[in-house]
Amino acid sequence: MSDQHQQIKQRYGLVRGLGLLEATALNMTNMVGFGPFVTIPLIIATMGGPQCMLGWLAGTILSICDGMVWSELAAAMPGSGGSYLFLKEAFKTSRLAALLPFLFIWQFMASGPLEVASSYIGFAQYLTYFFPSLGPWQNRLLIAALGALTIVLLYRQIHAIGRLMLLLWAGMLLTVVPIILGGVIHIARFGPGPAFDFPPGAFAFSTGFALGLGRAMLIAMFDFLGYYSVCYVGGEVRNPERTLPRAIFCSVIAVALMYSLMNFCVISVVPWHEAMHSKLIMAEYMQRLYGVWAARVITILVLWTAYASAVPVLLGYSRIPYAAALDGYFFKPFARLHPKESFPHVSLLVMGIVSIACGMVDLEKVISAMLTGRILVQFIAQIFAVHYLRKHRTDIERPFKAWLYPLPNAIALVGWSYVFLTSGWGFILFGLLTLVAGVIAFWLWRRSAGLPVLSAEGALDPRVAGE
Repeated sequence: MSDQHQQIKQRYGLVRGLGLLEATALNMTNMVGFGPFVTIPLIIATMGGPQCMLGWLAGTILSICDGMVWSELAAAMPGSGGSYLFLKEAFKTSRLAALLPFLFIWQFMASGPLEVASSYIGFAQYLTYFFPSLGPWQNRLLIAALGALTIVLLYRQIHAIGRLMLLLWAGMLLTVVPIILGGVIHIARFGPGPAFDFPPGAFAFSTGFALGLGRAMLIAMFDFLGYYSVCYVGGEVRNPERTLPRAIFCSVIAVALMYSLMNFCVISVVPWHEAMHSKLIMAEYMQRLYGVWAARVITILVLWTAYASAVPVLLGYSRIPYAAALDGYFFKPFARLHPKESFPHVSLLVMGIVSIACGMVDLEKVISAMLTGRILVQFIAQIFAVHYLRKHRTDIERPFKAWLYPLPNAIALVGWSYVFLTSGWGFILFGLLTLVAGVIAFWLWRRSAGLPVLSAEGALDPRVAGE
C-alpha cells in the first residue's frame, strides 16, 4: 500500500474488508435492481420497435467510457465518498476547490435517497401481481417497512456486509438466469420470432429518431447506474488500486450482456407492440413460456432483486455525508463512527430515513429527475476532474490510467451531454435549477461563515462544521 493510500486509511478510520468478488457483487447487485424488469417496455416505446437495442448498445459504450473516468479517479483516491472525494481532491489547488464538492453534496442529498427509494417503489409495483388491490396507503406502509429493514441489515460492520452482498448477488443471478435461459431455449427451438419485426423506417435518421435514442440512453443509463457503487466505499476495499477498476469493468460487461440478452429474449416471445404497454413484463414473458406457475416464481425473484438493489446503494451513499463531515463540509454528527463496529451509523440512519420519505414520490419522475439532476454536477464534472488531475495534480499517484486517453473521456462527455439535452425541457430545467440553486446556497453559506467564496485549498473552516 502506498503512503498516499495509507494516509487515506488513517484519515477515514475504516476497515478494508471487501475483495474483488464482494466489490463486483456490490456493483452488480446495485445495477440489476428492478430497473430492467420495469424499463424494458419503456425503452421499447421510446424507440418504437426492436431497434431499441441501440439504446442498450449506446448505454454500454457510455458506461465503459465513464467507467474509465471512475476507475482512474478511484484508484488514485481510494477513500470513502466517491465523487465527493474525487472533486475535493482533484480540484484542491483550484479556485473551485470548495464549490464543486459542495455542489455534489447539494444534489446528492436529494438524488441519493431518490435512487434508494426507486428500488422500494419498484418492489411495491411488482407486488401488485399478487395483491392487485393494494392502495396508496398500503404501498406507503410497505415502502416504510422495506426502508426500515434495509437500515437494520446495514447496521453492522463491513465484513458481515461483504457476505450479505454475496447472498444478494446470488439472488440476483437466480432471477436473471432463468429469464435468459428460457429465452435462449425458445429461440433455439422456434427462432427469434418478432424480435426482428422492425417497423418501416426504423433506422431512418430524423429528429424523432435522435430524441428517441437519447431517451432510450437515459433509461439504459438508469439501469446501468451502480457500476461505480464500490467507489463510495473505496476506503473499505482491499488493494483498491487494482480492485476498483476491475470491479467496475467486470460489472459493466457482465450486466451489459445480461440486459441485451434479456431484452432480445423478451421481444422474441412477447411482440414488441404488446411488450411496450406491459407493466409486469417479466411475469407475462415467463407465463407465455411456461405458464402461470413460472410467472409467479419469477415475480418472487424480481421482488428479491428489486429489494436487494437498495442495500448496496444505501451502503455506499451513507458514506458520502460521513466523508464530507470529516473534512468540515457537513455537520459534525455525520462523522461519527459506531463505537464498536466502526461504521458511520449516524449517516446511515439519516440517509435511510430520508430514502423512506422519497419512496412516496412517483417512480417515473424519480427516474428522470434523479439522473438529469446528477449529470452536470457529478458525471460531467468528474470528466474534467481527470483532466485537471493529469495536468495540475502530478503529486497524486495514478495506479490506473484510462486506456486511449482522452478518447474515452471525450465519448463520455458527448454521451452524457446528449442524454441531458434530449431528456425534455422540464428535466433540463430541473438540472439547471439544481445547479444554480446550489451555487446560490454555497455563496450564502460561505458569506455567512466569513469565508472567501472561491479559493484554493477550499476545505471548509472547521468552526463552521456543525452549525
